[in-house]
Amino acid sequence: MSIPKFDPSELKVIAEIPNRFGYQPIPIYNFPVTGKEAIKALFERKPIWQVMLNMGVEAAPFTPPIHPDYVARALVIDGTFVPGVTNTTGGKDLFGIEWEYVPSARGSMVRPGKPFIEDANELKDKVIWPDIAKWDWTGCQKANETYLNKTNAIHGMLLNGWFERLIAFMDFEGAVLAISDEDQQDAVKEFFDKLTNLYIEICDKQLKHFPQIDYFVIHDDWGSQKDTFFSPATVREMIVPYMRRLTDFLHFKGRYCDLHSCGNLIKQVPNMIEAGFDSWNPQLMNDIGKIYELYGDKIIIATAPDDLFDPETASEEEQRASAKAYAEKYCNPNKPTTFSQYAQADLKIMTTAFREELYKQSRLLYGV
Repeated sequence: MSIPKFDPSELKVIAEIPNRFGYQPIPIYNFPVTGKEAIKALFERKPIWQVMLNMGVEAAPFTPPIHPDYVARALVIDGTFVPGVTNTTGGKDLFGIEWEYVPSARGSMVRPGKPFIEDANELKDKVIWPDIAKWDWTGCQKANETYLNKTNAIHGMLLNGWFERLIAFMDFEGAVLAISDEDQQDAVKEFFDKLTNLYIEICDKQLKHFPQIDYFVIHDDWGSQKDTFFSPATVREMIVPYMRRLTDFLHFKGRYCDLHSCGNLIKQVPNMIEAGFDSWNPQLMNDIGKIYELYGDKIIIATAPDDLFDPETASEEEQRASAKAYAEKYCNPNKPTTFSQYAQADLKIMTTAFREELYKQSRLLYGV
């Protein structure tokens, strides 16, 4: 793909889209290629500009209600979405576990205190596995023909990963014990192995009916504000082999894998790499600069500016200087990054001036 050098005419705003965080609308520039092509270029480590994974400009989510997890987790985003109606109820997930919608959080959770099981050895006898062949794949495909006809990259989601699925069955305390308890670990491994088979089957069905999907965002939270929930050795033994089977399958199908894992997880980055992930979007409590320095040549890291500014008081010059400094540090064509969705959501720094300067500087630095 031949990309022309940066031209100031690219900064012309040709459209705007709503900002999912409620801030000012997001401008769409006169990009030299489509968002889909820009996302692919990033994953191939040949970036064109500093994209934002999963944020609606270059990429669009696809989580149709055919999958019970999307309904239960109040995260249906597809051609059937109805504002104010969809994503307000919660419901039963893939395994029949009830999730309760919490309006103040704009999301769902399993009500704690009454776990489905209390010992992982019960998983084999008590879990009822879904028959995804009975889902209306053809109907879902027809309902989304228009939605999927985009120039954006399309990303699917796996909302409940391995540890998160265990939490849904056992509550957090039971799950974190089971994954480390010698008397329960074999049962957990047997369950994770079968769960991986199911996830591969679901992804395979999705790719057959929705071949427009370019990459998958796979969720599995591993930490808190201060540290990881469990040791790297535990993750390496109990989770990585199963994740790797799924990422290997998706890579074989020509797709990419982005990890969504919350918490302070610098200790777990080698496991993310071993698990086969192409990218990770760390929360801002992480030392992102150090993670990038140590691992940015092996996994694409979502990064944020070091010199934060107050968007209410900073001058346009200061905003542009911040964008330039960020680009000079993180827009390295030999070690590319993506821009943190948490920086946009939590810090509100994606002002008109910052966004424009970031695009310009990243185009110049990536030098395509």
